[in-house]
Amino acid sequence: MGDFGPAEITIVVAIVLAAAMAFLYWPMRQARLRRKTQRRADPANDYAVRADWRPSTTTTLNYSAFVYMDVDGDGKYGLADRPMAGIMVRLFDGQGAFIAAERSNNGGFANFKMSAIRRRAAIRSPGTYRFSVSVPPGWRASGANQDQSLQLSDAPASLVGLVGESLPKPVGLVPGRRLTGKMPAGIETTLSVTGRGQLLESRTLAPGAPFRFDLPDRADEMLISGGGLDRRLALSSYPTDLGLLSQGSIAPDAALHTIGFDDVTTRGLRKVPCGHSGLDWRNLNAMSRDHVKDSEGYVNGNVSGAHIAYTSSGHPAEFSRERPFGFHSAMLTAAWLMSEGETAVIESWLGEQRIASDEIVLSALAPVHYAPMLKSVTRVRLSTKHHWQLVLDDLVLVL
Repeated sequence: MGDFGPAEITIVVAIVLAAAMAFLYWPMRQARLRRKTQRRADPANDYAVRADWRPSTTTTLNYSAFVYMDVDGDGKYGLADRPMAGIMVRLFDGQGAFIAAERSNNGGFANFKMSAIRRRAAIRSPGTYRFSVSVPPGWRASGANQDQSLQLSDAPASLVGLVGESLPKPVGLVPGRRLTGKMPAGIETTLSVTGRGQLLESRTLAPGAPFRFDLPDRADEMLISGGGLDRRLALSSYPTDLGLLSQGSIAPDAALHTIGFDDVTTRGLRKVPCGHSGLDWRNLNAMSRDHVKDSEGYVNGNVSGAHIAYTSSGHPAEFSRERPFGFHSAMLTAAWLMSEGETAVIESWLGEQRIASDEIVLSALAPVHYAPMLKSVTRVRLSTKHHWQLVLDDLVLVL
């Protein structure tokens, strides 16, 4: 038998050490289990008053930053607002050194583990810590509090040995609002934007050209007049895309029917059945916003109730009816942050004739208010260029 080399010796030593650790670990584990069983067997321990207030060696606490969609833009988390998922929050120490980064979960919380004992905790010692919310491009923090510094102190009698002076204040984010669309060839029209009945802006839209401009904060309504393209739209809190303007849009006084998908099911998931709201549906599922973990678009694209619809497995979906109906608008969102910038293709038919086809660039952070305001359609097809799921909420029709 030859001499052992360094590699063989290392392997043998590792095996021996592993066996020794297993030999020692097993009795210790059995002893812990016996002590736990004894405690549970004794009724005196069922509701015992805690006597040892030293920090737990096995527990951490979440020190959390909360991020929400500030729908009304008032800088205060209120009834109209909703938690935001997928927002990056960074943690720095008092000297400005980066410690960790976490994205907000479906509840809007970016959680940083805190413990004076656990080595893997992000926050392990007293001091000043800065929480920095990464504001998406074109957005704003309504409370101007995206950076907050807080003091943490020793707390030897607390669960994790540390306590903060407070938690970071909720950070509200407001998406930049813009109005986009395309003009048909050979037609000129006038677009006006108003706020509380007052004219804020007016411009002429040139024939055959796309248009895009930012909306004033106070804007709440848009009007287009002239060239047979007349329409009126109440502006939402999100970017608006009118698609390619066409003549003969839905009348301003038409009775609108909003489909929010909350009445499809009270459970987490159900395929939208034909007959719902008097329409035929293909490849659309209704789902609770919290049904899937780390699903940013399903959370952020939910603008009412608790459910949204999405294109199953990213395949094309349709809703239709033999008798014509009006397609007013819909909220469209990319399902995942990994598909940020996905393009939705929305095609509308009247009988066998395709009367409209628009491409809408999507975000998983907030919906786009797509408002074609088509007076008469029989079928609408929803698809995406790269086959990622498309989230749909508040589909507004004239039935």
